[in-house]
Amino acid sequence: MTYITVTISRTAGSAPRNTGTQMRVFADKIEGTIGGGALEWEAMAHARNMLAAGHTSDKQTIPLGPNLGQCCGGSVMLSYQANAVAQTAPHRNIWIYGAGHVGQALVHALSPLPDVAITWIDGRDDIFPATLPINVTTLPAKAPENAAQLAPNGAEHLIVTHSHATDLAICHALLSHTCNSIGLIGSTTKWARFKSRLAALGHTQSDIAQIACPIGDPSLGKHPAQIAIGVATAILAPSYVRQKDQTA
Repeated sequence: MTYITVTISRTAGSAPRNTGTQMRVFADKIEGTIGGGALEWEAMAHARNMLAAGHTSDKQTIPLGPNLGQCCGGSVMLSYQANAVAQTAPHRNIWIYGAGHVGQALVHALSPLPDVAITWIDGRDDIFPATLPINVTTLPAKAPENAAQLAPNGAEHLIVTHSHATDLAICHALLSHTCNSIGLIGSTTKWARFKSRLAALGHTQSDIAQIACPIGDPSLGKHPAQIAIGVATAILAPSYVRQKDQTA
């Protein structure tokens, strides 16, 4: 037994998260959140007591009132289950190409999002961190453009490798694949050259316009964390579906 999955199985009145929300509690860390604050601390303590005692399942109803130092006025029922898998499949598959500084910042920013599964690709299999969130799968690939063909239809792709040639090859591969969105890190000059080269490879202007470049919000800055914040903000926007190049 390595972790306890805590699930909000029922709510009444005002509650910080909805029914079905989950987090995993390990002896030394947590993954996910059921709303933070005193409720989450109570759940973490209970789950770690279960780990220490070897208990595998339990239920608990917690009033969200003065006893917790909260004023929500509702209550939640929590279910505790050892090593339980997520109840629902992820709604979004995000494929990130490149495990350098920007790729690492993107994984750090996006992996906590609910219902997200991340596939992380790089040709250098020793570059990935030793410890990863449970919803992140690494895929070492000497030719990342070939790995792109393994992505499920409708995946969201973010291309941030250390090589312009590799970036171009991935873009070329993805334009022949069914994608929900494609984002490419780069400057205006890089994108102008890529559009020309992709056209020479036989892609139409309409196809090329499926790629959003640059990704994120350039006004935030060029630090990896600033890029990741901009990308996360864009991904959470309701309009984030097949973003088009506005200059095409």
